[in-house]
Amino acid sequence: MSITIDITAFTDSISDRVFEQLCANNPETRFETNAKGELIVMSPTGSESGRRNGDLIIQIGVWNRQAGKPGVVFDSSTGFKLSNGATRSPDVSWIELSRWNSLSTDLKRGFAPIDPDFVIELMSPTDNLLELQQKMKEYMDCRIKLGWLINPDEKQVEIYRQGQDKEVLNNPSNLSGEDVLSGFVLDLTEIFE
Repeated sequence: MSITIDITAFTDSISDRVFEQLCANNPETRFETNAKGELIVMSPTGSESGRRNGDLIIQIGVWNRQAGKPGVVFDSSTGFKLSNGATRSPDVSWIELSRWNSLSTDLKRGFAPIDPDFVIELMSPTDNLLELQQKMKEYMDCRIKLGWLINPDEKQVEIYRQGQDKEVLNNPSNLSGEDVLSGFVLDLTEIFE
């Protein structure tokens, strides 16, 4: 569950510096900002969602290592400054290595100003489907190549591809990383369990 806080009584939008300080001062709280600079407060996930998210990150991390580290894998606590101005934290994300290495060390230490190549949003029982679908659209508007919105309770996956209509799969056993995560196949057995 997330709530958007209207901060216009204090400022038109939260600056990057103030946002980073807010996150540092409140490490137990998950924050994002949208493209308008509005503050979004997100509740922590429950244990079952955390377990599922752990499985996702392990599968992608193992593939990335076995493939010779073609990119960098990030967990749900990683914020990125997207090209539309929002700061978002996908549940899992991946960036091709040369794109990541093009950033300076200082940029990598903060909320890196880069759009991931691949993202996963894992729906938890308290999430709003429409909000997550809007977030996935935002990712596509930022030129993210491939995104998966996984709804374990419904055993459904929405696949978002750059320049294409979304595809909805009901109870798939696995997902292909296609040409973005070449050779990667996500096993959904544990996720849909």
